[in-house]
Amino acid sequence: MDWAKFVTEKSREAAVLELDQVAAEVGVDVDVARQGLLRQEQRGLVEHLGKGIFLIRTSRDTSGRELINQFRPDAYLSLESVLRESGVSTQSPKYLTCITTGRRGEFRSKSFAVVYKHISPKLFWGFHEKRTLYGSYKVANPEKAILDWIYLARQNGQPADTDEFEISQIDRGKLLDYSLKYPKPVQQQIKDLLADFAAGRSGSPT
Repeated sequence: MDWAKFVTEKSREAAVLELDQVAAEVGVDVDVARQGLLRQEQRGLVEHLGKGIFLIRTSRDTSGRELINQFRPDAYLSLESVLRESGVSTQSPKYLTCITTGRRGEFRSKSFAVVYKHISPKLFWGFHEKRTLYGSYKVANPEKAILDWIYLARQNGQPADTDEFEISQIDRGKLLDYSLKYPKPVQQQIKDLLADFAAGRSGSPT
């Protein structure tokens, strides 16, 4: 079995290899497939991420986003990652920041890192599915990412300073509606943020 050739061919159609699927596809035992892929890791073609998952390092998409929901099915990208990508914040996170109803935790590899923060199931909404080159993942609407960020900062006793937030491109009606499902302090902070925006004091072009 030419494992290097197999990985190279797969890199044209996938970013990730799942051990069970690989073994079934090539008709070998799982242990044989594991050893074959581990040898390719030594050659720098793949990276073993654990749980029978291998990232193809020669793939055109190695962002790791399609793995967000493989590690935690009930999760979505949110917080700093979405705030940066939607233009709300200029801060660039060093890892993919996610919300989950499962256990909190983090996953780090040579190529990327994913951090999961826990939230109540009753607040698990306000997201949509987004396609990657080879897969998909769940991602929060910008309005939900703002609320998640404020809520979790308050829960952890950290400052939830939104003075630098740019909300001119945000659906402010949706943000206010979404906030009604959060605790009163979060609702009030959103009202203050929107009032400052209306007065030209925060989150708007000068």
